[in-house]
Amino acid sequence: MTEVPRPEAGSIPLHRRLIDYQAYAVEDDLVVVGRLTDSRPWAVDGGAVATVHDLELRVRVRNADLTIVAATADMFVYPHEECPMIEAAFAGLVGLSVVRGYTREVQKRFGGPRGCTHLEHLARSLGPVVIQAVTSGRALSVSRGESEDLLAGAGGTGSPWARDSCHIWAEGSIADQKLAAGWRPGTGPYPAPALVTFLNRDGVS
Repeated sequence: MTEVPRPEAGSIPLHRRLIDYQAYAVEDDLVVVGRLTDSRPWAVDGGAVATVHDLELRVRVRNADLTIVAATADMFVYPHEECPMIEAAFAGLVGLSVVRGYTREVQKRFGGPRGCTHLEHLARSLGPVVIQAVTSGRALSVSRGESEDLLAGAGGTGSPWARDSCHIWAEGSIADQKLAAGWRPGTGPYPAPALVTFLNRDGVS
């Protein structure tokens, strides 16, 4: 496989897209704010448009079942006066669970001519952010001494918010094997040691 080299130091990008998400605990819910900006770093003399897009998507997610209960889109910088006409459509995220099938449903509702490709990208990327926010909330409880590990409140045997989210958390895969060997997320070193570490600890080769 041919490796792609890094651009030379000091190279000016042709285009820069920045995406930022921040998640907050609000009462019993999560509020996630996503912002996308597209800019042209070479446009510094005022002779060309420097910022092409500056868009924000805010959603409120019910912690109990990870369902979106409110959604608001705002466009601050956009290429056509008519662009903001699509903002209200993203209230259609309400009722969606951000777990299984979420990405597919977002594409179905807002993909292509049914929405805005940039707001749709923010909406589509939201699912993993919510999962990480749930994990961070549990980590905060651990750091305060309110919980023993990240599985507290999840029955102690699994991690429903992470299940099948990646190859590590695939059912029966590495995370499950580590759990069976005594590992508890949110405790011990980071990153979590390799599976063999836990197996060898119990004298299993």
